[in-house]
Amino acid sequence: METIKRMAEHMYWADERILDALEESGTKNKDLLKLVRHIAVAEQVWLSRLQGKGSTQYSLWEEAEDLSEVRIMFKENAEQYRVYIEELEESKLDEIIDYANQSGVPFQTSVRDILLQVLLHGQYHRGQINRALRAESAEPVQVDYITFARL
Repeated sequence: METIKRMAEHMYWADERILDALEESGTKNKDLLKLVRHIAVAEQVWLSRLQGKGSTQYSLWEEAEDLSEVRIMFKENAEQYRVYIEELEESKLDEIIDYANQSGVPFQTSVRDILLQVLLHGQYHRGQINRALRAESAEPVQVDYITFARL
């Protein structure tokens, strides 16, 4: 459980850092804004599934109106994941969750694997955002776990 908690803290930190980098860059790249919003919405989708709720109300690939909307989403996600993880007993990590993906296809996945998906998914997309920032001659931001661990 401690590893999951630590990785979750990294996710909250990295979400905030990538958003700061996007704001500082002043980018108007709609694909980047859509991608950072996608990270936030995907976190919501998976939490909803972990809580036994549906996720069809979420649209994973809408454009972000502005980054303040995404910042609010990240803040709320961090608060809700902290509560969920804090209340989660280690014995429940291997419990199987039944859910449907956004297309309605049913799946069964353990709580552990869902949490790992959430924790790793954003890192993949933050790397894509950093690469695009570099291509726009903006400064990418360090979001590696080791950077977080050294704080």
